[in-house]
Amino acid sequence: MNKAQLVEAIADKLGGRQQAAEAVDAVLDAIVRATVAGDRVSVTGFGSFEKVDRPARYTRNPQTGERVRVKKTSVPRFRAGQGFKDLVSGSKKLPRGGEVAVKKAPKGSLTGGAAATVKKAAAKKTTAKKATAAAKKTTARKTTAKKTTATAKTSAAKKTTAKKTTGAAKTSAAKKTTAKKATAKKAPAKKATAKKAPAKKSTARKTTTAKTATARKR
Repeated sequence: MNKAQLVEAIADKLGGRQQAAEAVDAVLDAIVRATVAGDRVSVTGFGSFEKVDRPARYTRNPQTGERVRVKKTSVPRFRAGQGFKDLVSGSKKLPRGGEVAVKKAPKGSLTGGAAATVKKAAAKKTTAKKATAAAKKTTARKTTAKKTTATAKTSAAKKTTAKKTTGAAKTSAAKKTTAKKATAKKAPAKKATAKKAPAKKSTARKTTTAKTATARKR
């Protein structure tokens, strides 16, 4: 049975050949797209489609027997469900007429199954990672801000200390200058005192001369 025959087989059930062709195309397209994306398409009682990765390997050319290296590739794989296997093996009888050959999917199984669960878990992990990264960035920014503030405070304290030291140095220099000026002003007083000393000598000479004159008169 090819695709056209498959469409003809289900045309009566879907209300016409056009509707049947669209339904087959839609189902096959959905299966192919999901398998290519790496999702596992599972139909209860029928089977599952999945993507399988094959590593690089060596094989032999059946015509020449030459050893050939095959690159890494991905291939689709179909695994028949247990109901399908039982019908093919003959352990179960195939229903007659238009009855459903495989079991209907249970309620809640058409929401994506294991693939959807894996996707949701991956989405949650991604969201958690993003939230953690955002929290780390925020913490890093706060830490940087604190360090910057501390550095600014330290610089301000250093500047204040430098200003105080400069002010103290200026005060000390002013005091030293004042002391020098005061010392310089007092120095001439000593010189004046030193100059007055010869007056005592003149008095001593006068006394000696008077004593000499008195002695002569006697």
